[in-house]
Amino acid sequence: MRRPPPALSPHCALFLDIDGTLLELAERPEAARPDRAVSELLPALGHSLDGAFALVTGRGISDVDRLFPGLAMPVAGQHGAERRNAHGTVHIHAPAPHTLARLRALFTTFASAHPGLLLEDKGHSLAIHYRQAPELAGLVRRAVRDGVESTGTTGYELQPGKCLLELRPEGRDKGAAIRDFMGEVPFRGRFPVFVGDDRGDEHGFAMVDALGGWSVKVGRGRSRARFRLDDVAAVRRWLADSLAAIPAVETTA
Repeated sequence: MRRPPPALSPHCALFLDIDGTLLELAERPEAARPDRAVSELLPALGHSLDGAFALVTGRGISDVDRLFPGLAMPVAGQHGAERRNAHGTVHIHAPAPHTLARLRALFTTFASAHPGLLLEDKGHSLAIHYRQAPELAGLVRRAVRDGVESTGTTGYELQPGKCLLELRPEGRDKGAAIRDFMGEVPFRGRFPVFVGDDRGDEHGFAMVDALGGWSVKVGRGRSRARFRLDDVAAVRRWLADSLAAIPAVETTA
């Protein structure tokens, strides 16, 4: 079993996934409800790290802003298909919208024909959730792959997750988003740390490992991550402990 990560230092650049990392997984994405503790923890982390803090998630940026109103943090949404930097500029990386529109219509019909499936339209990517009908996992995988092949779709790739299968822009993933952030102020020159729980987070783990940083897996399952935290509660304790330790590091430096 891999050990928990050391406490963060003031010189880190911190990247956090949301669902399954900061928040417990919900039956439906819109059912997630951050509590006051995590909503107060995030801006405090950003302040202590001089702004070198970003959320890197499969959710869209607008959905993140709904979860954390008023914070307007740096965010990579939809696995990096959209990214808001520390200055508030939004970068979009997505193929032509008509391509996704064809698949949206196809998968809407498919999901509506099978109770328990949920199609999540994120704007630049699509995800079919089968948490409420796990027995349909194989059917979902076949239907999505067949849909991509039958429409001759290019520029998109499949990303499996926890009880979901996502179609996202090719070449954009959480690792690419972290790389982009690390090339900008205030992240540039800092020590990268990424915490995530899902298969889509492995791209982020690979990137921070390549940059000499810390990759942190939440929960069970195989992963390339160097460190591990047991669950969402352990992530929050580690973040709170790190936040408490950062002033002490600054005082003794």
